[in-house]
Amino acid sequence: MNPKNNTLDFLKVLDNAFEINSNAEIASGQKAYMKNLFEFYGIKAPVRQNIQKAFFHKEFLPPKKELERLAETLWEKPQREYQYFAQELVQQYTKQFEQNDIHLFEFMITHKSWWDTVDFIASKLVGEYFKIFPGQRDNFVKKWIDSKNIWLQRTAVLFQLNYKKDVDTVLLASAVHALLGSEEFFINKAIGWMLRQYTKTNPEWVIDFCDRTPLAKLSRKEALRLVH
Repeated sequence: MNPKNNTLDFLKVLDNAFEINSNAEIASGQKAYMKNLFEFYGIKAPVRQNIQKAFFHKEFLPPKKELERLAETLWEKPQREYQYFAQELVQQYTKQFEQNDIHLFEFMITHKSWWDTVDFIASKLVGEYFKIFPGQRDNFVKKWIDSKNIWLQRTAVLFQLNYKKDVDTVLLASAVHALLGSEEFFINKAIGWMLRQYTKTNPEWVIDFCDRTPLAKLSRKEALRLVH
């Protein structure tokens, strides 16, 4: 196989590797855990990641120009392992991100949406993208907040999850304030998670923000878990 010359070979070998390692009993449990939203091969994460190693070698990675089509093809496949593979494949190209890649991320966020993919995309793909293209950040965060799509909104809150001292607190506060009053679990949980993560860097700011902001009970509880 030389995936650089034939993306179809890349997919064919991946299909074969997943099928060989499938386990119907594990798949049933995984499907139930994910509320029967997705099909599974029944491949546990360590096994899948071991399979992926060969595909992620630089010599086997398809050229960057093929990434969007390849990722979208993987996203359309029924088994959830393909979406996990796709997002981790995209991560291999972080240093080659281009400005238009934000549209691929939006596609991934808004199709087959659930926390297990959205949180990875937000923190590991979008978060890195905005470091490379900071001029894109404010417009997209506003667009996502205004979209009424809870997964885009969750991304707008969580993309700074790993920023530590580089968290833009003005932008974070603005995003949280825009979402106050939401009764959506995944939004309020994300707000709490992001704030809790930031307590590891700046607990004083988070405590003060929580004291001044009428957060949902869930958000406040999650935010202050490490400091109270």
